[in-house]
Amino acid sequence: MAEINIFSKNAAYQKFEVLKSNRNKRYKYNEFLVEGVRSLNEAVKNGWKIKSLLYDPKQLSGWAREMIRTTPTEVNYCLTPELMRDLSGKGDTSELMAIIEMRRDDLSSLKLSETPFLVLFDRPSNRGNLGTMIRSCDALGADALLITGHAVDLYDPDVVVSAMGSFFNLPVIRVEDNNDLFAYVELLRRQYPGFTLLGTTAHKELPVYNADLTKPLMLMMGNETMGLNKAFKEACDVLCTIPMAESSYASSFNVSCAASILMYEITRQRKG
Repeated sequence: MAEINIFSKNAAYQKFEVLKSNRNKRYKYNEFLVEGVRSLNEAVKNGWKIKSLLYDPKQLSGWAREMIRTTPTEVNYCLTPELMRDLSGKGDTSELMAIIEMRRDDLSSLKLSETPFLVLFDRPSNRGNLGTMIRSCDALGADALLITGHAVDLYDPDVVVSAMGSFFNLPVIRVEDNNDLFAYVELLRRQYPGFTLLGTTAHKELPVYNADLTKPLMLMMGNETMGLNKAFKEACDVLCTIPMAESSYASSFNVSCAASILMYEITRQRKG
């Protein structure tokens, strides 16, 4: 594999920087920058296209050398320790980073289980919440996560880091047009009898443990501040809530926390 040595913050290095910091440039190049052992292992394991690996050839562990040797790339870049440190977002500089190609947002590509379990996050505005949502969906067996509306960037480094390796294991699809989403829901209703849109609300609706969550369903989680938009809420077959303790001052949970509780109940009912 071809290697290019970089000794200064030249044009190639500046591209690495903008892939890390600039949303518009990420989409222009259709690439994003990733670091971290867990993330890189999962990206390779799940067949993501690795365009390039970045490293200081004098500071490589056995794992990194094997990753470089076995991972097909277009071109790799050898950086100085100073450049690696400046590019890394970690206090302890990563020994290996990767430029990875984004995946197409294609609802038809989703491979669903026999009893589908999908999660929708409407207009997420916090990178940590989105990353945590991805991780929880992966941990609790969701088939995929759908993101709608004007949202934080799925490929932002903070999202990737907070999702940990789950980012590369769970299918995540951005749906820009709500009409496409509703058309997909109608398709699911035809394919899976009893398919349910399950909405969430902080108001006192059906307690989640009284809802039948064993059916094929899509759990719809709203924006952190505004909740589900009106069209989604009106489309829901069921609105449920997580009951609070009578003595509680809190009226709702953080959205990623609420999603984890709801997904756990879905998983518990299905296994029970």
